[in-house]
Amino acid sequence: ARDPAIGKSLALLHSRVHHRWTIAELAQEVGVSRSALVERFSRYLSEPPMAYLTGWRLRLAARALTSTPRGVAEIASDVGYESEAAFNRAFKRAFGLPPARYRREHKMP
Repeated sequence: ARDPAIGKSLALLHSRVHHRWTIAELAQEVGVSRSALVERFSRYLSEPPMAYLTGWRLRLAARALTSTPRGVAEIASDVGYESEAAFNRAFKRAFGLPPARYRREHKMP
């Protein structure tokens, strides 16, 4: 990203995807106010940081579901979900299918 704070934010979110981020903590890490972070992040990426993080986590999970034999609970934990149920709800909301069914229907050969 052209904006140094947004670039650093993305690097942090990508490198510590399982971390329980808050806007306040992320803003502090990159050295800007919460409101500035949300405004700038939304301007450059068309969504606020926590929405971006949710989408990134779910895309990583979808990739893991189709390319590894790891269990749904393990994948959920790896991408920052504390419960398999919460992960299942978020995944279904994003992809229209529960994770196990997504895995069956999108498994790579």
